Amino acid sequence: MKDPASALDHVDRRILALLQGDGRMSNLALAQAVHLSPTAVLERVRRLVRERFILGYEARLNPHKLDATLLVFIEVVLERDNTEAFDRFQAAALEHPEILECHMVTGSFDYLLKARVADMAAYHAFLNDSLLNLPGVRETHTYAVIEEVKNTQALRVE
Repeated sequence: MKDPASALDHVDRRILALLQGDGRMSNLALAQAVHLSPTAVLERVRRLVRERFILGYEARLNPHKLDATLLVFIEVVLERDNTEAFDRFQAAALEHPEILECHMVTGSFDYLLKARVADMAAYHAFLNDSLLNLPGVRETHTYAVIEEVKNTQALRVE
């Protein structure tokens, strides 16, 4: 099976890198940066979207301005006696806006969550009122972030 990334040439990769840095970059500026016509660049971007190299565009918001200052990572262990617990937990996790990421992992726990709340009091309320009541949750371990050293979604494309 052919690696999808191998279908990208250096221009496609440059377009992806530029858009990853500034998703609002105009087609004209993008064309100038990669030395192609605006029409050619527009077609490449449309192909990259169609082939799902580009999944969408979104604004990165400042959590400190939106009362979501505390970042926490949470290990979640589920009860093992119920085979439906994983599906129910995943569905429930999708319903909580505080949970930014939910990953099923290998190791000594089942899920790793990334969540943002206002402060420790808000986290305590979220933990007791929501997280511990999610289907199948047996135990959790929380790690509060003291300092964000690196926070990016950017992938290496060049």
